[in-house]
Amino acid sequence: MRGQAATQVAGEPYRRIWEGLTMHLSTHNWMRAEPLETTLKRIKKFGYESIEISGEPEQYKTKETRALLKEHGIRCWGAVTLMLGERNLAAKNQGQRERSVQYVKDVLTMVSELDGEIITLVPATVGKVVPDGTEAEEWEWVVDATRECFTHAKKVGVRIAIEPLNRFETYLFNRGAQALALADAVSPECGVCLDAYHIHMEEFNVYDAIRKIGKRLYDFHVADNNRFAAGLGQIDWPKIVATLKEVGYDGALTNEFVAPVDRTPAAPYPEMVERNPVDISPEQLKFIQDHGSSLLTEKFYTDQMRINASITDTET
Repeated sequence: MRGQAATQVAGEPYRRIWEGLTMHLSTHNWMRAEPLETTLKRIKKFGYESIEISGEPEQYKTKETRALLKEHGIRCWGAVTLMLGERNLAAKNQGQRERSVQYVKDVLTMVSELDGEIITLVPATVGKVVPDGTEAEEWEWVVDATRECFTHAKKVGVRIAIEPLNRFETYLFNRGAQALALADAVSPECGVCLDAYHIHMEEFNVYDAIRKIGKRLYDFHVADNNRFAAGLGQIDWPKIVATLKEVGYDGALTNEFVAPVDRTPAAPYPEMVERNPVDISPEQLKFIQDHGSSLLTEKFYTDQMRINASITDTET
């Protein structure tokens, strides 16, 4: 559904385009700083089945988090690595690579302890667009580091999916074929995660990109081409879901909207920015702001979650 139509039907009953499919609704939670219990209550109301939890192991005591997930009837699908600061599997400095590998291992362990299935691995620092070495050097660094992460993943029973990002967030992997090349260099059991927002910027043909990954597609992230909730942009969601079904994808459709903030009088959502934020680390705040977003109000964030859970086609 196009953005204008999605706005017109807001609040009306929806017919989800994935009803009857084996895929399920999931969401990230790094986009807004709030207690995990607040997130779980909200997503349960809108029909989400799982969560892809923020990749910050120090924030979560896994025993308490498991109990909270069970209380709200939400399972852990996995986590996404938040490649902030010095986290970079393709770094020239060996010590930096080793620390980054340990971080990924910690995320894998956290997911395993939460009975999750997968981590989405972004290999290089988000926002880094200048390489540290030659193509050959960086390929060797990132392959060796990812292999070490994969060995730990096998040990704890969690799958790894390499995620490509658009060129303005990383210079290293921008297309599915590039992520698949790294996965192939690591193991036939290493997979790929595609994100609708990124592939609509970088792929020659988004549907062929999905088909090329095929059975190696382990995760799929959902946001529209403008990075608002699905249905508020130009992406053909029925065709995307049909293509996912075609390749036999049966994992999560994981919400990851990062709404851009409009600071002008033309703003369609003038009340979207949170003026009284809860505690958030400077690194996480910078990560959100570097995505062109900000801390979002609960009302706006909740509405985006609702819209994302209710994609319809134009016949609704």
